[in-house]
Amino acid sequence: MALVDWLWILHPVLAVVLIYPLTGIVMRLAMQTRSRRLKTAKPPPTVGRDHSDLGRWLAVGVVVLVIVALTVVIATSAPLDQFQGGFRRACTLFLVLIGTLLSVGALWIAKAPGLRLAFALITWAGVLGLGAQPEVWRLSDDPFSPAFWQSHYWSGVAVVGLMLFSLGARPEILRDLRLRRLHVTANVLAALLFVLQGITGTRDLLEIPLSWQKPTIYACNVEARSCPPLAPLSPASQP
Repeated sequence: MALVDWLWILHPVLAVVLIYPLTGIVMRLAMQTRSRRLKTAKPPPTVGRDHSDLGRWLAVGVVVLVIVALTVVIATSAPLDQFQGGFRRACTLFLVLIGTLLSVGALWIAKAPGLRLAFALITWAGVLGLGAQPEVWRLSDDPFSPAFWQSHYWSGVAVVGLMLFSLGARPEILRDLRLRRLHVTANVLAALLFVLQGITGTRDLLEIPLSWQKPTIYACNVEARSCPPLAPLSPASQP
């Protein structure tokens, strides 16, 4: 495997090692918090605080994980001298990347509701802006198409939106019963999307060839299920 291939598996590695275990812990703490609130069980008094604190880390982790995936896909699509749009577009995308990361950090420390809402929207807009680039693979952009609902990308940005809602509205969720119920509904949907992400992510990994295989694999006839002879190995793909 070349360096670019290791970069391509960075996203699933972080998801498996960090995000999914943390998701399980947060969900378990959520159930314990609810049972304590309803007085159907007597978990430790700290479960509510632990759920809230780890939930914040999960939300930020999901956002950063998606940003890492989008950055790798865009940055490794072509050498800088062959990058579509040239140096100017590369600088623009880099500024969007930095702005999105700064917005996540600002959302973490912001106290005023208006600022939290603004930074959450800016962060999601940054993710959507990076994801809208032609280098990012999406099965379909048509929500009326079945492929749209099978897209790893669109379920991913939906999870990001739900995580940003939980992170941005955290103080209000703790105080308002209606927002708390909305938070529970959003997290159930997020859990289903995490399952979908695991399925579609595994599917997509099977479809992504190693860098030295791409010239041949991408020249295959999918309908006829036939491929041309192996193409010469380019210097950029050599390990």
